[in-house]
Amino acid sequence: MALRRGHVSTDEVFGSLGPTGAFTETTPYDPRSPYSASKAGSDHLARAWHETYGLPTIVTNCSNNYGPYHFPEKLIPLVTLNALEGKPLPVYGDGGNVRDWLFVEDHVRALVAAVTRGVPGETYAIGGRAERTNLAVVHAICDALDRLRPSSGPAPRPRRDLVAFVPDRPGHDRRYAIDPTKAERELGWRASVTFEEGIERTVAWYLANEAWWR
Repeated sequence: MALRRGHVSTDEVFGSLGPTGAFTETTPYDPRSPYSASKAGSDHLARAWHETYGLPTIVTNCSNNYGPYHFPEKLIPLVTLNALEGKPLPVYGDGGNVRDWLFVEDHVRALVAAVTRGVPGETYAIGGRAERTNLAVVHAICDALDRLRPSSGPAPRPRRDLVAFVPDRPGHDRRYAIDPTKAERELGWRASVTFEEGIERTVAWYLANEAWWR
């Protein structure tokens, strides 16, 4: 059997959801930014190689990842490090944008399952079933930090007080959510780390690895 080629993509290629529903493998593509349009193009290219030349490609579209080694400019590490240093915690718009969060180790297990048990030519949507607004994510980080490393001083304030709403960014899709039923059924995979556990582990990792993020 030819070695399968896994193509790792994103749920951003599907555009923005309303208040209900979730993306599946058959959701029409509707990218809204240059980044998501480029990812959509790469998905189509991977599938074209399969259809035209029989390359055994498998496409996965995942939700937002988080965990150790997350680059510091991204939401979760940025908020973690700003809160640790008592800096403002920027939140776009009203903080109501929703993402489905997936712990990185769960995503890695899903990718291994896809390339070892998946069917070439198929697509698998990979999500954590953990929808949260951006503001809820920021609050969860603040609460974890308050538990793991309480603020010092005679009258320490909860880190939630550091939240600062900033103008929304261009092309900011309102809501993403993934229905991973196909991956769960056909690959025997399921996200195992809850959002609460994952945030606690992530914050603890940044506290223990200051030399890395510095």
